[in-house]
Amino acid sequence: MDRTARPGANAQLTELEARYAALRQAAGSPGAEPGDVLDAAFTELEGAIDLLRAGGAAPSGPAAAAQDQHPGAGGSDSAERSLLRATFQDTPVPLFLLTRDGTVQRVNKAAGDLIGAKPGYATGRPFTAFVNLPSRAAVNSQLTAVARTGKPRGIRCSLLAADGLIPSELIIGTVAVRGEADPLIVAVRDTADRPPKAADRPSKSAGRPSKAARDEADDADGPGGDGGRLGAVQAITRRLDLVTAVARLLLENQGFSESRTLQRCARLIAAELTAWVIVDLERRHRVRRQFVLGPDDAGLAELTSAIAAVDPPPGSVPCTVHESGRPALIAHAEDTGVLGDGFDGEPLLVKMDATSVLSVPLADGENRYGVLTLVRRAADGHFKVADLALVEELGEQMALAIRVDRTFRRRSDTADALHASLLPRRMPEIPGLKIAATYIAAAEDPEVGGDFYDVYQTPDGWGMAVGDVCGKGEEAAAVTAAARHAIRVLARRCADPGEVLAGANEIVLAEEFALDGGFVTANIAHLSWLDSKLRVVIGSAGHPAAILLRADGRVRTMNGGGLPLGLFEDASPATQELTMDAGDVLFFYTDGVAQARGPNNTYFQDRLADELAGLAGSTAADLVASMRQAMLAFSAGNLIDDVTMLAVRVGRLPKGSGSVSGTATARKTPTPLA
Repeated sequence: MDRTARPGANAQLTELEARYAALRQAAGSPGAEPGDVLDAAFTELEGAIDLLRAGGAAPSGPAAAAQDQHPGAGGSDSAERSLLRATFQDTPVPLFLLTRDGTVQRVNKAAGDLIGAKPGYATGRPFTAFVNLPSRAAVNSQLTAVARTGKPRGIRCSLLAADGLIPSELIIGTVAVRGEADPLIVAVRDTADRPPKAADRPSKSAGRPSKAARDEADDADGPGGDGGRLGAVQAITRRLDLVTAVARLLLENQGFSESRTLQRCARLIAAELTAWVIVDLERRHRVRRQFVLGPDDAGLAELTSAIAAVDPPPGSVPCTVHESGRPALIAHAEDTGVLGDGFDGEPLLVKMDATSVLSVPLADGENRYGVLTLVRRAADGHFKVADLALVEELGEQMALAIRVDRTFRRRSDTADALHASLLPRRMPEIPGLKIAATYIAAAEDPEVGGDFYDVYQTPDGWGMAVGDVCGKGEEAAAVTAAARHAIRVLARRCADPGEVLAGANEIVLAEEFALDGGFVTANIAHLSWLDSKLRVVIGSAGHPAAILLRADGRVRTMNGGGLPLGLFEDASPATQELTMDAGDVLFFYTDGVAQARGPNNTYFQDRLADELAGLAGSTAADLVASMRQAMLAFSAGNLIDDVTMLAVRVGRLPKGSGSVSGTATARKTPTPLA
């Protein structure tokens, strides 16, 4: 037909096309009733025929007659209007007064009670917003047909109530109002006592009201009765219990896992509020879907995965809430596209058979991390303002958990990076020697520790250092780095451990590296071949003494001694000299090993020598690995301080390497080992 045939034809045709598309979509919905959809399709066909017949002619019939009347024509009887208004309001049958386009003008008290809201709530909303999704298209077609023909019609559907779905029969007619276009009136007959049709058949949860509905089920005596007061108290108690449960769950988040914590919270919320729970987080300046938890129904697993695979599109409720930082409550969704569409183009809200949406920002007052969205199926009722306040509180708690987790992870990453900078990237190859080392972070304090070790070249041999800084965090790491690099640089010019430690003490005492109330302990050793033996000079600055393990299993603890670095300007380190044969091992460690505690408050230090003696003849790598395993087993992994172990095992001097003969010029004469 020619769209320009007469004024208004284009608008009527556009509306007809929209209703046709809605019916097509409803026909493919799992909950749709084929008979109702077919009846609505025939109704639209009749309307299309009328539209074609009209052609270029002026509209006729009841609708045209009503449109030709001018407001105020013939006057109005105020007494009659008052009588009609009183009758409309007090009649026990639920009544909806609609404009000709289906918008609610007024509802009576019975209708307000039916949908679980005050009468004024429905005013200005499309009547179909209170109809279950699979039946909306058919109901809309019947409303249009009555407006066009003036003939009453009936249709069965389910209306959305506070506690779920109410199977109903709608009787749609017109009301003759003098001087106005005849409005539509919808009378509702509750048919809950009949077996529900496919379109109205509640989901598995419909037989058992949602927790939100059960919270108000005790209000049977009305707001002023004892039952009402008891129901209100019980509802408040349940909500407080939910807040407490979520808070406890967040506090028990010992692993600081953001994803696991959010999913546990979402699972708890989904069960208590009988709703789908969707969590979207901001990633690279975009809101992206993290996970979706649906009702406890194995048949919904595929649908849950489909929803989780779709990021919220711009303009959707989650994106709008995240951008504005303000929550959104849609008790009765009029637009089925509020959550976006699936990959097949069908609105997610339709896929979920849901009509009520509640969305709050995940924000801690300073940062917005994402959005928490709850979606409730029609059979489980709709969200209320009380639900919004509750979910807002839960969203704030989840946001705080996200902040704590990310702060912890940043500190952990910083600690790893700082500590990595304090350790050699790889062990150098030293002729005739094998070196192995290990580091274990303390279990009780995640901050970066002060342990360090190093292996480096000296003017006539090799050197190694093991040390510890009193303190934790970035400040301690800065002092650790200063001490380690000072020892390395000084040792490249001087082979005497005593002089190296004295120079390092001056550097640590310098203002830019001062550690408030702290100090550095260290053991360093200079190694050089003398004929077929390894000559070792050890310098100690208040560090736990090294241990010499002979090839035959004898164990000897070095003298140790000296004062830590960073305390006194004239601190003199202690030095000691020894020689090592093939198969001997020199074992260095930090005080984390000595402080490792086991059952009955015993210390690993007391059995250190025995553990080493049993490892005589092992390679350096095996010895370090075995000591690490023994210490962790002894302490059950609960280390109160960082642990560093370093072992050097003497082999045979390679042929052709010659022997290095040199004596270090020490500030103090090294104490020889008998």
